[in-house]
Parts: sequence; C-alpha cells; structure tokens
Amino acid sequence: MSEFRYKQVIVFRSDLKLSRGKIAAQAGHAAVSAAEEARKHHKEWWNEWLDEGQRKIAVKVEDEGELLSLEKLAKELRLPCYLVVDRGLTEIPPDTITCLGIGPAPAEKMDRITGKLPLL
Repeated sequence: MSEFRYKQVIVFRSDLKLSRGKIAAQAGHAAVSAAEEARKHHKEWWNEWLDEGQRKIAVKVEDEGELLSLEKLAKELRLPCYLVVDRGLTEIPPDTITCLGIGPAPAEKMDRITGKLPLL
C-alpha cells in the first residue's frame, strides 16, 4: 500500500522537557485511549486504520494552552481524541496534562488540525 488513508496523531507539549521513557509511556496512554474512542464511536475508521498498519505521527505544540485548543477543535470536528493527564508518580506533578491523542481518523480530517505542526 503506497498511501495511508487513516492515521493517529499524538501531540506533545514541548515545554515539559520529558525524558524519552516518559514520552514513550505517555504516547502509549494517548494511542491506546484515543484508539479505544475510535473503536467505540467510529468503528469503520478504527478497522481501516488497523488493516493499514496503524499509522501514528508524533508532533509537538508549545504549551498546555495550545494543546487544549487542539482538543477543542478535534471535538468540534467529531474526531476521536483523548487528553492524557499524568498521575504524578515519576517526573512531573500530579494532574499535569502531557499530550493528546487524536484519531485514528481519515488523514484529510486529521491534516486540517495537525498537518502544520512540527514533528516531535
């Protein structure tokens, strides 16, 4: 398959300066939880994404405000999403918002809100 039609995007806050291990753990939370939202509410998108190979892209925003704006826009567009709020057991204080998982969803819908964000 030459082109993916579905994808999931994980958006991180760059102001937190998380370790690679913490980023990996938070990405896992975002990916699984957002995919579960898609499975529940957009079963066709979820199935197609699984069949294509589960494309994921990691990007970044400057801060929490920008992340929350993206979450609001994703919800307005009815895209499956999940905001990760850390429990504060390791590197950061409790209730710190770390990242946002959006999708899986059609790539053209995702690109409308995440297509211009820099890669992580």
